[in-house]
Amino acid sequence: MLDSDDVLSGLDPEQRAVACAPLGPVVVRAGAGTGKTRAITHRIAYLVHAGLVPAEQIMALTFTTRAAGELAIRLRALGVPGVQARTFHSAALRQLNHFWPHEVGGAMPTVTPSKSALVTAALRRLGVSANAATIGDIAGEIEWAKSMVMTPTQYAQKADDRAAPLTQVPFGQVFAAYENEKLARGQIDFEDVLLLATALMEEDGSAAEEVQQRYRHYIVDEYQDVSPLQERLLSAWLGDSRSLTVVGDAAQTIYSFAGATSQFLDSFSRRFPTAQSFELFRDYRSTSEVVAVANALLLAPQWQGASTAVRLEAQRGSGPLPRLLPSGPDGEAGDVARRIQEQQQAGTALSDIAVLFRTNAQSATIEEALAQADIAYTVRGSERFFDRADIKRAMTLIRGAARAGVAAESSDAVLDDIVRALEAMGWSPSQEAAARSGALGLAARESWEAVAALVSAARDLVQTDPSMTVVGVYAALEKRANDHHGSAVEGVTLATLHAAKGLEWKCVHLIGLNEGLMPLVHARTQEHIDEERRLLYVGITRAQSDLLLSWDAQKPRSRFLSDIETAVASSSAASPATSPAAD
Repeated sequence: MLDSDDVLSGLDPEQRAVACAPLGPVVVRAGAGTGKTRAITHRIAYLVHAGLVPAEQIMALTFTTRAAGELAIRLRALGVPGVQARTFHSAALRQLNHFWPHEVGGAMPTVTPSKSALVTAALRRLGVSANAATIGDIAGEIEWAKSMVMTPTQYAQKADDRAAPLTQVPFGQVFAAYENEKLARGQIDFEDVLLLATALMEEDGSAAEEVQQRYRHYIVDEYQDVSPLQERLLSAWLGDSRSLTVVGDAAQTIYSFAGATSQFLDSFSRRFPTAQSFELFRDYRSTSEVVAVANALLLAPQWQGASTAVRLEAQRGSGPLPRLLPSGPDGEAGDVARRIQEQQQAGTALSDIAVLFRTNAQSATIEEALAQADIAYTVRGSERFFDRADIKRAMTLIRGAARAGVAAESSDAVLDDIVRALEAMGWSPSQEAAARSGALGLAARESWEAVAALVSAARDLVQTDPSMTVVGVYAALEKRANDHHGSAVEGVTLATLHAAKGLEWKCVHLIGLNEGLMPLVHARTQEHIDEERRLLYVGITRAQSDLLLSWDAQKPRSRFLSDIETAVASSSAASPATSPAAD
């Protein structure tokens, strides 16, 4: 049976201070790899084992089911299984199910698993049609607006500077039509779960009192990712209580497109003047060389968040220097595949290796290179390139063009036939400017880029073999798709920087460090550039020891590499025997 002293054993001084902090407002700024989950779970366990708070009166909140499950497992291991570890949505939905029958009456509306059907019906009401990618962007914009606690009318008044996912009608009208369609079907969406729970707490005194008596202390992980709607619900749950512990890192705010903001973390001590503040800075994940690169990127004077960033201190000791690698004759993807083969031959397990990139469309070339090198891989957070719905449809259209049997007279004519076939799904090369400028929504841009990657693969095929026909192009692409499916489950992880958040690997290949990809070409404001910097920081801090940063030598390299080069040079000077930074 654990006691409070047992819970504190093994913690570093800063983690121990967090665990032992008295009840009241507490803010913990925790850098990457500093053991924040360990600190907060041990804080919860200490509060319970010291008799300060009963386990059943604590609510631990986070943002993903996976993270909530990890909290629950660790808390059970620490002898406090009665603590509620939930996502915001899970906690809110549970309360709605509890209160709805006697506070509202009747059956609670069903929660729609997807907005797509509702958006499609709303557009039909307005006499507008849209492809699947645009519908996805409309759904995302609605989620953002509701996370910002905006009604359709308020959106029209306050969000006129945002790039709308479609131009045929004002987005406020689409938003209103969506809400009407949802109401007519007796459904609610995931944001409504939070909105209704907030309204219940703010307007129903008896319900609020019951919840506030039930939960006396809240712990919020990843606090930099709360939206205004989630913060409003949290405030309603707290009521007059100030027993709140929040943990976060403003440098890892990478979901602002979905409404996440670090403003609540940054302003916590001003909003709670009696708050105790702590900082976790001892990095247990990465070597000193990797940490030096992360710090250089994070603390660069041109970043406006540098003054409040957590400077990491590596605890693992020294390792190989990060490598800065412009592409060679084989191209960046081929180079990465070759290096992974070398790492595997040197004894590194493929499951200890990750290739991280900025956009989903970048996976196409790396998947092809790994398949050709017979290197097993998995794609995290997305489908494999040829499994994507837009790529499947594009392949179907190319197959149709091949079956049409029109003989093209040149390579350019073959590509023209393919492009004309793809126009049936709304794709066109002329959309490139809109995709690069940010005029297209996120889903539409990613769909355009994915199909553009397929067209690029077709172009490479006909340039390599000018006699190739549309039939030959389709056959070659189909073979690639089949080859990709042959990869084993255990292998190199491919992931976007967003999907890599919260994970770590022994070796990380960060690819595509070119202007236009990192930062993205449409990231033009300082706010957007800063978010790109934070994304790269997240990628760097996924590496435990081996960090390889590469780019296409035929294109301008990322501006962020200058900050990284300085750190690598300093590490090299301090340890001249370490392996070289570039090859």
